[in-house]
Amino acid sequence: MRTEDGKAQAPAPAPPDGRPARPGESNGAEQLPPAPAAPPAGAPRRRKMGHADFSSRGEPILWTLGGGLALGVILITGFLVMVFWNGLVTFYPGPIEVVTLKDGKLVAGEPARSEVFRPGPEVLRTLDEAARRAVAASGGYVSRTLYRIGNYDLYNEDFRWVPEFEVREVRTPPDMFFIERLEWGSFVGRIKALKRDGQVLEAGKFGLGNLRGEHAEARARWQRVRRIERTEIGEVNHYLEKERLAVRRAALAHGEGSAQHREAQAASAPRTEALKKRHAGLSAQAKAVKEVDEKVHLVLADAAGREKEIRLSEVVRFYPANSLGWGDKAGVYFSRWWEFLTEEPREANTEGGVLPAIFGTAAMTILMALAVAPFGVVTALYLREYARQGRLVSIVRISVNNLAGVPSIVYGVFGLGFFAYIVGATIDQLFYSERLPSPTFGTGGLLWSSLTLALLTVPVVIVATEEALSAVPRSAREGSLACGASKWQTIRRIVLPQAMPGIMTGLILAMARGAGEVAPLMLVGVVKLAPELPIDGFFPFIHLERSFMHLGFHIYDVGFQSRNSEAGKPMVFVTTLLLIGLIAVMNAWAICVRNRLKRKLSAGHF
Repeated sequence: MRTEDGKAQAPAPAPPDGRPARPGESNGAEQLPPAPAAPPAGAPRRRKMGHADFSSRGEPILWTLGGGLALGVILITGFLVMVFWNGLVTFYPGPIEVVTLKDGKLVAGEPARSEVFRPGPEVLRTLDEAARRAVAASGGYVSRTLYRIGNYDLYNEDFRWVPEFEVREVRTPPDMFFIERLEWGSFVGRIKALKRDGQVLEAGKFGLGNLRGEHAEARARWQRVRRIERTEIGEVNHYLEKERLAVRRAALAHGEGSAQHREAQAASAPRTEALKKRHAGLSAQAKAVKEVDEKVHLVLADAAGREKEIRLSEVVRFYPANSLGWGDKAGVYFSRWWEFLTEEPREANTEGGVLPAIFGTAAMTILMALAVAPFGVVTALYLREYARQGRLVSIVRISVNNLAGVPSIVYGVFGLGFFAYIVGATIDQLFYSERLPSPTFGTGGLLWSSLTLALLTVPVVIVATEEALSAVPRSAREGSLACGASKWQTIRRIVLPQAMPGIMTGLILAMARGAGEVAPLMLVGVVKLAPELPIDGFFPFIHLERSFMHLGFHIYDVGFQSRNSEAGKPMVFVTTLLLIGLIAVMNAWAICVRNRLKRKLSAGHF
């Protein structure tokens, strides 16, 4: 069949019933659409729906977010692993190596770490030809080892680097001892003799067991002297000061020479005299114990034979470092941990324990939580439940959010000026005038530090509490009001219980931040050394006006203020590990309380 222009045309398909199709009649099947025209050259091609562009599917942002999360997890994990590893191995006893240098000198110490360094030209000029060739063969780099040599009173240094090209021989003699002392740090060397009651016992004439027995008796004498001087004489001094303040109080109230003043002096005189006699008796007891203690000395010698004589009671711990078995090493390791957790610091905080800092950190955090929780919750309740929403409330919320971004040192300056110099000074004038000019509350202390950190963390609690209150369904409030409850009954019995998990979350964040703050505490109460805890047997038993130690400040002090950063580095890692653990324990306790509240409320949903 041909068209009018003479071109051939395909025959039309037959209709479904099989008869020939009439002109203009459809065969019942859909007509095929005309083929699309070819796009012009250079025009952008349209993609099919099943093959979307890489960027339109979100893969770049997905990989960016996942990579950021992975990087954060890696950094946090790496930091925790570094702290845990260095903290856990710090107290493990190591061997003592005696290094013979090529010039004949001896260096004895505990290997701390090794590294590779490039010696300078001035060092290379001092080497012989063989050593210079060895350095050149290694590419100009040489390994060196840092030894903890101790004996600061002999060498004026605690650590020493020993390059490999200076070493002739390295030995580990079995008679080398690591001796921890109350003063001058550790001593590394040999025990040469024991002096007792004028007799000199050479090292071969007494066994290690006998020496340990003598050491236990010497430490018992030291503890006895310490108990007399600190506890018993301290109690007498407390009552003497109390008598003096009573007389001064009468003089301030009624005037010098008044009848009341003379009466107070007469009443105080016999008690003061009895206390002075008791003080003299206790001092005589301490002196007698010291005289016995002075008769027992230990003669030590370093690797080169240089001698040092000390009282046996000044030795905290000693052990033959190269002759210890696994059980002995574990005993030394755990005894060091026990000392760290239960004793006070010594040697400028680089040795000993941190019990005062543990107590100060925990007490300050608990007092801060007790202060910040009611103020934060009450403020959030008023802003969310009672205040008329408007411009003033918006300004208050903006101010609260801005307070969360104020540097912590600003809070420290405010706490020192307001709490210590204004509130504390007023308290001293009203209640402790007899102690002036020595301040009682008019200086930094545990109480002012806790209140300063409460101000620092209260915005966190307010914001978290508001969010928790807003998350309580409106239907719960309306149902309670419809049953006849008042607004306060609704808040107390319906809103607050359901919002308590969120409130606890804010309190956990506040505790975590407050426990780790250091800058404001440096102004309002924390000190380098406060060995006595703010707890004693005298009323009011807990003395919140006293200065205290803090683990965060202890880390700063040991790491950046000690005479030797290498000597303080182990204590930095151990204290950091302890601070992380303390915060984790307090947060875990708060999280357990929060989860218990969640389970209790989820069981009561309707």
